[in-house]
Amino acid sequence: MFGLGTQELLIILVLVMIVFGAGKLPQVGGALGKGLRNFKKGMNDAGEEIEEADVSEIEKKDEEKKED
Repeated sequence: MFGLGTQELLIILVLVMIVFGAGKLPQVGGALGKGLRNFKKGMNDAGEEIEEADVSEIEKKDEEKKED
């Protein structure tokens, strides 16, 4: 997982708890999860738009060939 071992993850977790506190940790995790979810959704939407644009370009080229 990203080349991080158990010790590194524990150190990061301790630092996060020191910075944010144990009470805020669930809120920080929830916000991070929502951010990742929105990022993935945006990437999927962008990919779909690109695919739709490619399909429409192909259809236009096919129509031009049929007219010739």
